[in-house]
Amino acid sequence: MEFLSSLEMNAFEWCLIVLCGMLIGMSKVGVPGVSMIVVPALAFIFGAKASTGVLLPILMMADLFGVAYYRRHANWAHLIKVLPWAIVGLLLALWIGKMVNDVQFKNLIAILVFLSVGLMLWQDKRKGTNLFPDKWWFAASMGILGGFATMIGNVAGPVFAIYLLAMHLPKNSFIGTGAWFFMIINFTKFPLQLFVWHNISSQTLIIDLMTLPAIALGAFIGIKAVKIIPEQTYRGFVIAITVISAFLLLL
Repeated sequence: MEFLSSLEMNAFEWCLIVLCGMLIGMSKVGVPGVSMIVVPALAFIFGAKASTGVLLPILMMADLFGVAYYRRHANWAHLIKVLPWAIVGLLLALWIGKMVNDVQFKNLIAILVFLSVGLMLWQDKRKGTNLFPDKWWFAASMGILGGFATMIGNVAGPVFAIYLLAMHLPKNSFIGTGAWFFMIINFTKFPLQLFVWHNISSQTLIIDLMTLPAIALGAFIGIKAVKIIPEQTYRGFVIAITVISAFLLLL
């Protein structure tokens, strides 16, 4: 208890952090959107900018669980199309990070997610036609937006979900491709936030390591949950969770 007190956090805040770790573990193995409450929860405890430094190592640990389980299911053709553009968005966010209004940016992301979902649903009704998935600018726009969103507020999940849903990937390929994407991006972000934004410290890393059991538990629960969801309903499930996640961004 003395150690926990030395980190200047009360029991409620620790319980909230443990819950966040479990939800992130679930999201990384195929239960998308459940971790969206993590962003406002950690911002409540640490503040908006500082919370991104606490959250990133938790995401990185959870990424390892996702990649370990779904490493063979990634669709590298789609991943390679979007990954370089995501790096561009990440670097852009790093450059203007101190000038961006977090609230306005999250509202913009939410609006774009709603628009993308609408376009995707419209395309589904026009079976046999592709409105945008095969266009280079679609991968570029989703990549830049996703990279920017993940650097500013770790809210790229809905954006990348839209990209993968538009590709009509099977359930396991959807999860595996997303797992590799976020692991690459998050490990790229770590030295940038450590040495440029200076919002990762030995104290925050201790907090992060203490969430590891919760991340593992969440990953176990998430793997079991994905197996229960039928293949034909998984796409609708992801769309619904993505829309709910966009609403949470507006809070």
